[in-house]
Amino acid sequence: MGFDYFCKTEFVATTEIVVMAKSIKIRKGLSLNLKGKAPLEHLSAPKPSSTYGLVPDDYVGVTPKLLVHVGDKVECGTPLFYDKTFPEIKFTSPVAGEVVAVNRGAKRKILSVEVRPSGEDTSVSFAPYKKENTSREALLEMLLSSGMWAFFKQRPYDRIANPREMPRDIFVTANLTAPLAPSMEYLLKGREEDLQVALSALQTLTNGSVYLGVPANFAFTAPQGVEVVSVEGPHPAGNVGVLINHIRPLNKGEVVWTLKATDLLVVGRFLRTGKVDFSRTIAIAGSDAAQRGYATITPGARVLDLYGSDLCVKKEHERVINGDVLTGVRISDERPFASLNIDLISIIPEGDDYDEAFGWIAPRFKQFSVNRSYFSWLLGKKREYAFDARIKGGERAMIMSHEYDRVFPMDIFPEQLIKATIAYDIDKMEALGIYEVAPEDFALCEFVCSSKMELQYIIRNGLDLLYKEMN
Repeated sequence: MGFDYFCKTEFVATTEIVVMAKSIKIRKGLSLNLKGKAPLEHLSAPKPSSTYGLVPDDYVGVTPKLLVHVGDKVECGTPLFYDKTFPEIKFTSPVAGEVVAVNRGAKRKILSVEVRPSGEDTSVSFAPYKKENTSREALLEMLLSSGMWAFFKQRPYDRIANPREMPRDIFVTANLTAPLAPSMEYLLKGREEDLQVALSALQTLTNGSVYLGVPANFAFTAPQGVEVVSVEGPHPAGNVGVLINHIRPLNKGEVVWTLKATDLLVVGRFLRTGKVDFSRTIAIAGSDAAQRGYATITPGARVLDLYGSDLCVKKEHERVINGDVLTGVRISDERPFASLNIDLISIIPEGDDYDEAFGWIAPRFKQFSVNRSYFSWLLGKKREYAFDARIKGGERAMIMSHEYDRVFPMDIFPEQLIKATIAYDIDKMEALGIYEVAPEDFALCEFVCSSKMELQYIIRNGLDLLYKEMN
C-alpha cells in the first residue's frame, strides 16, 4: 500500500491522560517545487471589490432557488438562494449591500448573484454556540441558516453534505501539501481557539469519530475526543481522501463528512461570536505574481479587483487561478469571483506567447519532467520550476503504463477505476472504490498522464451519474 501505519503513545502532563496519536507515512505521490512561494508576511490591504458574487456551480449538487431580487438590500449572512433538493441549506451574502445582478446562462441557469457592498459592517447575528446547552438539531439549524453549511462536503459523491443523514465519521485535513499551498501554521497563528471550537462542535454532529489530519510535528492541541493523525509524505498527503483511505475506508452505504481546517477557522469564529463573517486569510503566490504573501479578503470578491495591476507581472498572457495549479479554477470574465473556500491565488504564465526553438527536442534544463525526459533532473530535487498552463500535447489513447499508480497513495487501482468510469460500469466502479474518491484525488494522475486525459472531469462526471442512478 506504500505507507507505514502505526500508533504511538504520548503523555500530556497538563491533563495527565494518555492520548493515542496515529501516524501515516506515504511514499507514493509527487511534490511539485514551483517558483513563487508566498513568504510568511502580510501584504498591504487589498482594494475593495466593486461587487461580490456567489456562484452556485461552486457547490456540487446544488440546484439554486432564488430568495432575493435585484434591488434588495441585504446584510452579511442574508440568504441569497437555497438548494431545491434540501431547502434548509441556504447560501448567504458575504457582504452587506444591494443585490445588483442575477446573471443567467442557457435555460435561465443561475450563474451568479452579485451584491454591491454598502461599506457598512452589518451582519446577521446568532447566539454564540455553547456545547453544553446546544443540541445537535440546534447546531445544524445554526450552520444551515448562516451559510456555513457550504463548507461541509460528503463522501460518497464529493458533494455538499446531506444534513438529514448522520455521518459515520467526520474527517478534517489541516495538512496543505498542494503546490504553492499556504502555511497552515501561519494561518492558524492566533486562531487556535476558533479551530478548537469548531472541532468540538463537529463531535456533536456525529456518533462516530472526528479525525484531524496534520503534518508531522504540527503544534496544536485538539479538543479531547478528536483523533489527531499525523500524515507525512509528498502531495497528496494532505488530501482528505488519503486520510479516509488509510484510517477507515468507506464502504457502500456509509457516509462521511469532510472539511478543511482553513474552513473550520471561519466556522469556529462564527460559532464563538455568533456573527456571520466569511473573511479569511489567503496566500498569493506563483512565478508571475507581482507581489507574494498573505492577504485577508472577503470571499466572493472579484479577484482581479483586489490588487489591480499589482497582481500580475504582465498585463496579458497570465493565468490567475482560484486555488492551486492542479485543482483550481481559472479566473475569467465569466467566472471572476473568489470562491467561499479559497485558500490560495496562484499566478503562472499562460504560455500562449512562447516560441521555443527546436520544441520538445531541446535539452530543456529549466523545465520539469516526471519521467526525466529533460536534463533538468540532473540539477537536483531542490530546483524550483516556473510552470505555465500549456498541456504540451494532445489527448491520445489511454495505455496501461502504471504511471498513475506511482503518484496515487490509496489502496485503489486508479487506471482500472478510470476505465470503469469511462465505460460507466457501475459494478466495477463500486468494486474499485468509486465511493471513496473525489476528483482532487486524481489531480496528480492527470498531471503525469501521458495521454493528456481530463481525469478529474471523468471522475466528477462518473460520480454525478452514479448519484443520479442511486437517488
